[in-house]
Amino acid sequence: MIEVKITHRTVLSLYTPKISTGSARQPHWRRKLPTMDPQLEELKAHLMSTNEEYRRLAAEHSEHARKLDQLESLPHLSADEEMEEHRLKKMKLRLKDQMEAILSRSRSRQVA
Repeated sequence: MIEVKITHRTVLSLYTPKISTGSARQPHWRRKLPTMDPQLEELKAHLMSTNEEYRRLAAEHSEHARKLDQLESLPHLSADEEMEEHRLKKMKLRLKDQMEAILSRSRSRQVA
């Protein structure tokens, strides 16, 4: 009987298509979907230039994404690295929720 060891990277590769042969795969959390609302993009750009809290949250979110990219590039994660990956993903989600709350408040002020 052949024993197969499946790591988190093996499982991830089943769900994440390769961009092209020989090129580095872009992590799933960094892929951008087409934006359908140009007003939303304008509002985000406005908040980045005028709202210190939004800008700080976006910078933290980007830093966590960068660290996750570094972890993603490793062939195998230790238990500590897996815990760090999990922590970073939770932090990114929390930051994104906070950014979305600011966007929502700004949108409601624009309508009013």
